[in-house]
Amino acid sequence: MAQRIVAVFGATGTQGASVVDALLADGTFKPRAITRSSSSDAAQELKNRGAEVVQADLLDVESIKRAVSGCECVFGVTDYTALREKGYRIEEQVGKSLVDAAKEAGVRFFVWSSLPNVTKISGGKYPNVYHFDNKAAVEDYLKASGLPNASVQTGYFAENLWKIHALRKVASGYELSSPIKTASSHTNISWIGHDLGASVLVLFKNYESRQAEVLGQTFYVMSETMTYQDFAQKLENAFGVPVKFVSGPKTGIVELNEMIQADDEFAIYAGAEIPDSRLMKLGVKFGSVQEFAESVKSKYV
Repeated sequence: MAQRIVAVFGATGTQGASVVDALLADGTFKPRAITRSSSSDAAQELKNRGAEVVQADLLDVESIKRAVSGCECVFGVTDYTALREKGYRIEEQVGKSLVDAAKEAGVRFFVWSSLPNVTKISGGKYPNVYHFDNKAAVEDYLKASGLPNASVQTGYFAENLWKIHALRKVASGYELSSPIKTASSHTNISWIGHDLGASVLVLFKNYESRQAEVLGQTFYVMSETMTYQDFAQKLENAFGVPVKFVSGPKTGIVELNEMIQADDEFAIYAGAEIPDSRLMKLGVKFGSVQEFAESVKSKYV
């Protein structure tokens, strides 16, 4: 029987790695890890674990076409930060190229890592949240493409504790911080390593047999909604030492400041069911924030 190959873009990043991990653990599909550097330590580790590793440049359309050739499914994600120097809208162009290449190659199902359109949600008040609006534009393009698809949207990465050093050691214990936000500000927390791969996997496994539940849908991969103070308290409960939330200053990056302000003012995920019962019905078992806190205790104490 021919292998069922899934191309995973950003395979050495937080999201892509979660998808590759889930595919390898399940065994239904063969992950094709797409990376900018196939010789990197992270890429070689994936190869050693059983993934096929393919090098591709998202700015090179022909390399994208080669990367998705022969694949049944694709997980697409773009890194705005890595592309930003090429222009604020280049991420949208790259995402659309991924869709076009997948369609041309005969890919049967495409899962896109998306985000809401903040310009639309804010009525134009916050027009510079490019890393959201670009992904939203690609989601719209994908839905109109005729390629069978689904999208996943994520909230605040639980992994931000170490990825962007949101949790820091202080004399009294730890400080959890976020620019602009207050202790009473709400956030939607996504435990990417635990839940994103699991969610994408069930979409890949059910896109044919449960089409009405999967195709054309936007799913929310988030565990819980809570205040930052509550998040700090769950970390404190797990660590056994004080964890205090501290509001940070503006970032100095317009798109990030507007993202945070828009979320506070307009609750950009208002109306989303968290956790998403549609994914739970397909078999996803979301990890709680308390479980996340317990799982990372050894990193800190």
